[in-house]
Amino acid sequence: MSRSRNLQLHICQMEEIRTILNSMKNLAFIETHKLARFQIMQGQAVVNIEQTAMDFLDFYPLPVAKDKVTPICILLGAERGFCGDFNESLINSIASEAYSGIIAIGSRLRDRLVDYPLQVITSIEGANVAEEVPAILNRLIDAISSLPVYGGDMSLTVGAGAAHVAPELQLTAVYHDNETGQIVQRRIFPLFPGQQQRTLRYGNPPVLNLEPSVFLSDLIDHYLFAVLHEILYISLMAENQRRLQHLEGAVNHLDDETVILRRKSLIYRQEEITEEIEVILLNSEIT
Repeated sequence: MSRSRNLQLHICQMEEIRTILNSMKNLAFIETHKLARFQIMQGQAVVNIEQTAMDFLDFYPLPVAKDKVTPICILLGAERGFCGDFNESLINSIASEAYSGIIAIGSRLRDRLVDYPLQVITSIEGANVAEEVPAILNRLIDAISSLPVYGGDMSLTVGAGAAHVAPELQLTAVYHDNETGQIVQRRIFPLFPGQQQRTLRYGNPPVLNLEPSVFLSDLIDHYLFAVLHEILYISLMAENQRRLQHLEGAVNHLDDETVILRRKSLIYRQEEITEEIEVILLNSEIT
């Protein structure tokens, strides 16, 4: 087979790959637009709950956390590929941290963690699209509830203006922030570490229809559910943005390589035509 024919076959293969990658890029682009709406709504819900909680804790403060805590990391990685060093950078960011265990989210992240000396408590498949986030969230909550230090019991006692909420457990979520492009280590439990330094907004305690302990217990459940929901959306958005960027570069590279190969193919074909003409002329002279 001639060189120009070989190049034409190679160009056809590259065009097929380019079509697939471009479709994946378009899907990632669509997903980012969908996630942007979800992230805005969920972020506002978290802000509202945080404000309510801070107003409540001004009059019913949580105790200072114990000196001895069990730090657990919730590491949110990628479920699928084509997103560069998304998972490796997450792992490197916690390599020097003294976490007692890791809850890994994302199949690709789980596979990468095998090569690192980190204590993985459990691993959960990540979401491919925004609609899968609620199911992943339920699995994550089940994993947190099964932790020995958590015991599935958020026991609360509110008295003399203080509450006790399993302070021996410390949960930190580590994930890519889609807005800053940086890796964030966000402590989500114990809650509101800066609450004791803030200034009172109101002079009177809030009027409650529930006992403070019951209200705080429900509030914590709602807050953890909302903030984990928000973090999952943020991480999935960052993953799709990284995938979009990665695939954009791959498509552009294929386009550039295809142009170069087409030029080579044209040159080879011209050379082959010239050789054919020379053979024809040579045969005509002999006859």
